[in-house]
Amino acid sequence: MSTDFDPKETGFTRDALLEAIRLGQGRASKRDLAQALKLDADQKAFLKTALRILEDEKAIHREGRKGWALSDTLPEVAVVEIHDRDTDGELLARLTKPGAPAARIRLAPGEGAGGRGGPALGIGDRALVRLARDDEGGWEARLIRKLGQSAHTILCVLRKGKGRPALKPVDRRSKDDLVPMKGEAEKAKDGDLVLCRIARAERRGGPKPAHIIEVIGSADSPGAGSIIALHSHGIPTDFGEEEFRQAQDVKPASQGNREDLRAMPLVTIDPDDAKDHDDAVWAAPDEDPGNKGGWVVIVAIADVAAYVTPGSALDRGALKRGNSVYLPDRVVPMLPERLSNDLCSLRENEDRPCMAVRMVFDKSGHKRGHRFLRGWMRSAAKLSYTQVQTAIDGHPDDKTGPLLEPVLKPLWGAYAAMKTARDQRQPLEIDSPERKVRVGEDGKVIGVETRERFDAHRLIEECMIQANVCAAETLEQAKLSLIYRVHEPPSAEKLQALADFLDTLDMNWAQGETVRTERFNRLLERAKDTPHYATINEVVLRTQSQAVYSPDNQGHFGLNLRRYAHFTSPIRRYADLTVHRALIRAGKFGKDGQTDAEASQLEAIAEDITAAERRAMAAERDAVDRYVALYMSEHVGSEFPGRITGVTRFGAFIRLDETGADGLVPISQLGNERYYHDEAAHALIGERSGDTYRLGMPVKVRILEAAPITGGLLLELTTPPEDGKPPRHGRGRGRPGGHRGRGGPKGRPGGHKGGKKVGKVKKGKRR
Repeated sequence: MSTDFDPKETGFTRDALLEAIRLGQGRASKRDLAQALKLDADQKAFLKTALRILEDEKAIHREGRKGWALSDTLPEVAVVEIHDRDTDGELLARLTKPGAPAARIRLAPGEGAGGRGGPALGIGDRALVRLARDDEGGWEARLIRKLGQSAHTILCVLRKGKGRPALKPVDRRSKDDLVPMKGEAEKAKDGDLVLCRIARAERRGGPKPAHIIEVIGSADSPGAGSIIALHSHGIPTDFGEEEFRQAQDVKPASQGNREDLRAMPLVTIDPDDAKDHDDAVWAAPDEDPGNKGGWVVIVAIADVAAYVTPGSALDRGALKRGNSVYLPDRVVPMLPERLSNDLCSLRENEDRPCMAVRMVFDKSGHKRGHRFLRGWMRSAAKLSYTQVQTAIDGHPDDKTGPLLEPVLKPLWGAYAAMKTARDQRQPLEIDSPERKVRVGEDGKVIGVETRERFDAHRLIEECMIQANVCAAETLEQAKLSLIYRVHEPPSAEKLQALADFLDTLDMNWAQGETVRTERFNRLLERAKDTPHYATINEVVLRTQSQAVYSPDNQGHFGLNLRRYAHFTSPIRRYADLTVHRALIRAGKFGKDGQTDAEASQLEAIAEDITAAERRAMAAERDAVDRYVALYMSEHVGSEFPGRITGVTRFGAFIRLDETGADGLVPISQLGNERYYHDEAAHALIGERSGDTYRLGMPVKVRILEAAPITGGLLLELTTPPEDGKPPRHGRGRGRPGGHRGRGGPKGRPGGHKGGKKVGKVKKGKRR
C-alpha cells in the first residue's frame, strides 16, 4: 500500500508531491519542489525523506545527482534503438538501457534523415536523442547524433567545377554544404566518392570545411550504388588476415561416423543466380502401413559448424557480420568464399557434410515425428525454381526430365499435404511483392521487375519452415538454450491505428477479439475485390511487429507457430550456426557443438545479430533505391502510374507500378491550398476543400528528379485529389489539430517543425 504524508507536518501530501514533479515535465530537483510546494525550513527537512519513500515504492527514480523523475518519465537525453516504423512510415524507437520503462517514442519528422550530413537512420540503428513529451501521451525524440560511427564522418562526392571545389553528401536528405580544406581537393578526382570528416569551423555561416580522409573511387563507376550503401551503413566488407588464413588452411571434412545419405537423390532448388547452396530436399511416400497416404521428407543443410568452431577467428568474424548482405550487383558474404562457395556449399555431385532432419507427415500434412542426424550427402542435381516449376508444369528439360517421376513429383506430393496443414494453420497472407534489380556486367541496370513466386518457391519455403520448427522442438526437449526467431503480435497502439483507419472505410475491426492471423486474412479477403485492397494490405503490413532474434520464446505470430528457430541457412545467418551447434550438442554428434560459454552469451548474440540484420536490410534497401534511381534517371519528365504507399507530415510517398520505385511528392507541391496530415485516415486533406490524397490511391506522377548518388526520386502528382467535404471550422476528419505542413526545399522534410507550424504553400495549378 502506498504511504501518504501528513500535510500538517510536512506541508504536502503524497499526491501533491507527485503532481509537483509532474508539473515539472515529470522531473524536478529538491529545490524546485520546495519552491513549488512553498515549504518552510522545517518542512524542507522532511522532503528528502518523502522522496526516498517514493523511490522505494518505485513511484519515482533518481535522475542525475540532484534530480527526481516519475517512474514513467524518460530521461531528457538517452540512447535509443530504432526498432520499427509506424503505419505512416515514421521511425519508432525504444530505450536501450536494461530495465528502462516501456514507452512510445517517435522521432520528430525529419530527425532521422541525416540532419548533419551523416547517413539516415534505419531500423536497428542506435542514436543519442533528446526526449520530450508529445501531445498524445508519448515521447518525441530529436537527434543529437547517431551512434556507432563518428557523427562528423560523411560520405560525399567531390565536385570540381569552375569555382571552389565542393563536397556533396550522398545522403539524399543532408542539409549541409561542405567544402574541402585547403589543398585537400587534390587528393581525389572530380566525381570521386570520398569519406570526409567535418573540421572545426572558426566562423559561422557558409559551407563547412571538411578533411578528405579516404578516396573510395568514382561515383560514376559500376557498383557505386552498392559501395555507397555499404559505407553508409557500416557493413564490414573485408575479412581479417587471421580469418582469411584460417579459411585457406581448413581441411575438407571427412565422413567419419556420419550417416551416409549419398544414395538418396537430394536436390538443391535455388534462384537462377545463386552462388551458394545451403539446403537440399528429398521426399517419398511413407511406407509405414500405419501412415497411409503420409510422406517422409528430408531437409539437409550444409554443416558449417564442422568448419567454424566457437571462439575461432572465423567465428568472431561471422558474428561481427551477423549475416550475408545481398545487393543488386554483389553479395557480401558472412563467411569467406573458400567456405561459402566451396566447402560449405552443397555442390552438385560432390560429397559434403550436412546436418539433416527426417520428418514424417500424415496425409493431411501434420507432422507425426522427426529426428536430426549428422550426415554425408551428395547433391543429385542443382536446380532453379524456374526450371523445377517448368518441369512440373509439363515442360521438363534434359536435366529435370529424368528427375520428374522419382524426385520432383514426390516433393510436390509432400508439399500438397503440408499445404493442407498450412492452410489450416492460417499463417499471415500479406501480398508483398519483392523488387529485383537486374544489373549487367558493365554495372548498368538492365531492368527492374517484380520477383515471380511459383509453387516451387512455396514448396521450399514450407520444407524450411517445418525444419526450423523441428529444431526449436528438439532443443526445447533437450533443455538446451537456443536463439529463437521471434515475431510478436501487433502492439495495442498499432491495432488501434488500424481500427481507426478501417473506420474511415466503414469497415469494422472489433478491438475486444483475440488478435489472430486468421482475422487479418479474413480482412484481406473481404477487401480483395474492393478499391481499397492495396491500401488495407499496406496498412496491415505496417501494423505487424518486426521479427527479432531472442533466447526467450515469444512465438512467431506471422507464421502462427508456438516455437520457431532458424536452422536452414548457416552459410548466411549466424543465428542458424548457433542452432546447429546446439543440435550437435543435443544429439551428441561431435565435440564441435554448443559450449557453455556460448550458451551463456546467447542473449547478447541475439541482440547483435538482430542489429546486424536491420543494418543489412537498410543497406539492401538503399542500394536498390540507388540502382532504381539510376534506371529512372533516363525517364525524367515522363509520366508513370503508381499508388500512394505512405502519407506523412511532409508529403506523400508513391510507388510506381512498373518498377516498384519509391519517390516523394512534397506537401508543398500538392496544390493551391494547405494540406494537413490526418493520421487516422492515412490521408492528406485539403484544409479548405476537404479534397483528399489517401493511402493506396492510384495516381499518375511525373518524374522531376532522379538522383542515382542519393537514391532519391522527386515526383509531381498529375492526378487530382479525390473530392471531399469541406471540414467544419477548418478541422479535419481525424484527430483534432491534425498535422499540417509543407515540405522543405526540393522536397526534403524539415519545413514543418513537427506539424505545429504551417508553412505558406505556394500557389499553383492543381494537377
